[in-house]
Amino acid sequence: MKPKNIVVLMGGVSSEREISLRSGNAVAKALVAAGFDVFCIDVKDEKIEDLDRRKIDVAFIALHGYFGEDGGVQQLLESKGISYTGSGIDASKLAMDKIATKKCFIEAGLKTPDYVSVTEFQELIEIQHEVIRLGLPVVLKPTMSGSSIGISIVKDINVLQMGLEKAFEFGYEVIIEKYIKGRELTIGILDDKALPIIEIKPAVDFFNYDAKYKDDRTEYLIVETTPMGNASRNVGFLPPSLYDEAQDLALHAHRVIGCKGFSRVDMLMDEKNNFYLLEVNTIPGFTEKSLLPKAAKAAGISFPALCEKIVDLTFQNTLVGVNETIQNS
Repeated sequence: MKPKNIVVLMGGVSSEREISLRSGNAVAKALVAAGFDVFCIDVKDEKIEDLDRRKIDVAFIALHGYFGEDGGVQQLLESKGISYTGSGIDASKLAMDKIATKKCFIEAGLKTPDYVSVTEFQELIEIQHEVIRLGLPVVLKPTMSGSSIGISIVKDINVLQMGLEKAFEFGYEVIIEKYIKGRELTIGILDDKALPIIEIKPAVDFFNYDAKYKDDRTEYLIVETTPMGNASRNVGFLPPSLYDEAQDLALHAHRVIGCKGFSRVDMLMDEKNNFYLLEVNTIPGFTEKSLLPKAAKAAGISFPALCEKIVDLTFQNTLVGVNETIQNS
């Protein structure tokens, strides 16, 4: 039995609306190519009343940020009895909260950069003392935002206030993280398996919003375990032992958070080959140029095939749940 009627939820009410529209349109096009009956809903409120007017087998969530990745839309869909792609309510809430995520990593014994959390109600001098204790440079991040929005690196205590003001635009709480110099790696997870590793090489200091969506100079290298002599190839290199360690760590992070179906795990590898987890993205970007689709392509999975597999996984898990309910009743 296969699903037929798919709704793609995109747009949304968060600061990542523009990115979500790109993801949703790409997913819809791919699912149509894969043979599904697809309709799209541009989500502009938290009720999504259009859901009540359609027969839906699976809702493909292409919403980012608030009411997308934070468990809100997942809760709404469950209340309506609609199956949806990706992680459930609890895992979505956990992964969206950078502080809760880091605490989860630490409790599981997984390395993550040292940090403190601060609020806009604290005095600047108090926050400065925390930063000095951590040691410059530090990275400032809104605790509940994605797509590298509001992030900055502070190398000089005198510009700390400017970075805080930027981050506080997206919430009253900010995480201040010890800066780790090294290579930035991202690893997609699909059906509880790690996809090929991608190394991100921005042309600027770090992978900020502009580097992610506007700067054509950002490089995305498919990492291989055999050194390549031809520098023109768009590949990176990790020895097999480190490659396996990174993939295992990503899969462990995915499971610790409680993710389902798919995710994307971001990490850093410092100059001594230590890995540090940054975050788990429960709904990463879904355009053909996004990182999860790039990793899937490196594994031989086309973009339409990726979207179809995610829908099929969701539908099959729903059937399993229904059968278990019947057997237990």
